Amino acid sequence: MSDFKTNPLPVYIAPVQGHTDAAWRHFHHSTYGGDFRYYTPFIRCEHGELRRQDLRDLLSPLNDGIDLEPQVIFRDMTELDILLSRLKSEGMTRVNLNMGCPFPLQMGKGRGAGFLSNLDEASKLPDTLAKYPELSYSVKMRIGHDDNTEWRKIIEILNSLPLSEIAVHPRIGKQQYSGELDLEMLAELMKVSRHKIIYNGELKTPADMERVTADWPDAAGLMVARGILGRPSLASEYSEGEEWSPEKRKAAMMDFHDKLLTHYEETLCGDSQILSKIKPFWEYAEAEIGRKTWKAIKKSSTLAKYRTAINN
Repeated sequence: MSDFKTNPLPVYIAPVQGHTDAAWRHFHHSTYGGDFRYYTPFIRCEHGELRRQDLRDLLSPLNDGIDLEPQVIFRDMTELDILLSRLKSEGMTRVNLNMGCPFPLQMGKGRGAGFLSNLDEASKLPDTLAKYPELSYSVKMRIGHDDNTEWRKIIEILNSLPLSEIAVHPRIGKQQYSGELDLEMLAELMKVSRHKIIYNGELKTPADMERVTADWPDAAGLMVARGILGRPSLASEYSEGEEWSPEKRKAAMMDFHDKLLTHYEETLCGDSQILSKIKPFWEYAEAEIGRKTWKAIKKSSTLAKYRTAINN
């Protein structure tokens, strides 16, 4: 184990579609504890209303006791207005605006990182948010859709909004998760933003988080996503200031997994449904559990084969 020298920043656990649902958040929190903020996977409109499955996840009793902020994705103010109105009516007090999703299906429709290039709609954000003064807002964004300077065109609008913070992943949307982080653009953005900036991107180990804490003293927090899926103890290790041994990490990871699997077995029906929910638990964990086990889990077609892979 190794200790860290700098004081830890607040940790924000980003949403990952298909992974961080209410059950994942609940059992992650019950296993690791900590004062971390979680976000729902993006909530969107479908047929002119908030998608029902997103609402079920948001209102699940599994969210009780968790610092949870709903995240919305939208292509225009019509969609955003529908989402904010419904969230307000459900008693929400905070909303995260997604301007960073890199998935082509959403970007192609002008949502997520695709919204960054729609200045006509972005210019209407102040009026739309002002309609719901009971809500507080934050933003999660990329530095652009297909151009790493697009953030410069929208930053004045964001500076005019009443935001608590902006989480920035310094890649363009079309990169998805490949290529280098554009740290020069991130530094420039931090200088001109009047809001607190949360650092997001390639935080896979406590040492990564410690390095960013030391190198980016103006950052107000760290946001983790794929890193915490592969290493669920990541935020706890960083916040506690101590890197856990592999044995301690794996023991906690199996405890977390077993709680989640039991929940799915009690609420879902049949091997196919259960496997479709539990196998993504390991998608980013190859480095943590080893390639042989990771491949066996991925290939398992029945719960019996899955349990054999896990036990091995």
